[in-house]
Amino acid sequence: MKHHGRGFTLIELLVVLTVTALLLSIVAPRFMKQTEITRESVLKENLASLRSAIDQYYADKGKYPDRLEQLVEARYLRKMPVDPVTNQTTTWRPETMVEDGALVIYDIKSGAPGAAQDGSSYASW
Repeated sequence: MKHHGRGFTLIELLVVLTVTALLLSIVAPRFMKQTEITRESVLKENLASLRSAIDQYYADKGKYPDRLEQLVEARYLRKMPVDPVTNQTTTWRPETMVEDGALVIYDIKSGAPGAAQDGSSYASW
């Protein structure tokens, strides 16, 4: 019987697909964990930026903002940062207090559900 060598046998294709699937099963969990770690790092950085903007607003104006949008309107932020866990700008949870009879924002938390890699909830950051 003569072999023309013009293609792969079914066995060869199955072996290649099996090896590819094995390699992907090793790499995929690591990639997903790295993605989660990156998302958490971005969340921490966005929270730090928002808190810094709140502090700068207070230092300049002598009062805390009563809405988060004031930080953008007064140009302390270019735009409202996205919560990378929820992929939205509207899930931030402002921490408020009464100051001079008005409800003002003095801190910010994430409104994302769930827990981080270290076991703490996103809402506690």
